[in-house]
Amino acid sequence: MYEVLAKSIREKVFLNEDEMQLCASFFTLKKLRRKQYLLQEGVLRSYHVDKKDQEHVIQFAFEGWWIADSYSFLTEEPSAYNIDALEDAELLLLTREAQKELLLKVPKMERYFRILLQKSLIAMQRRVLSSLSYSAEEKYTKLLESYPNIAQRISQQQIASYLGVTPETLSRIRKQLASGK
Repeated sequence: MYEVLAKSIREKVFLNEDEMQLCASFFTLKKLRRKQYLLQEGVLRSYHVDKKDQEHVIQFAFEGWWIADSYSFLTEEPSAYNIDALEDAELLLLTREAQKELLLKVPKMERYFRILLQKSLIAMQRRVLSSLSYSAEEKYTKLLESYPNIAQRISQQQIASYLGVTPETLSRIRKQLASGK
């Protein structure tokens, strides 16, 4: 698991071996079983439950990805989201206090976290634009283009929630696409 973290970091900033080991010491390894929560956290999802008890999937996270409620993490306020595992997963956890200490001891990590935050902002802006501008079929097609194996790993109900459509609508879209219409 730490190798995945090291690979992710080295793709964005150079750390020597001592810095990498120091960096790794701030993370805690945690294993989750499918449906087990990290926040009340293979594939994880972040979602919000509205006043009508309706789930709204905000994000999926695959191997090597980061997932968090950035607002809650940065402000230290309670989270508005739940994060749970859709598959068994191994995670590396970083508390806000550990991150602060890490940034003091390995200043190069400031750049790494800035890059992650920028990519997160871009992804969220694209998601908002997609939600506002694309039809359900276009959203699903773009999702499949970005993540070709998503339908094999994530249930139709979860994908429908992510797209903001009913499972029945997604089923109809999938049938239309399969028939070539």
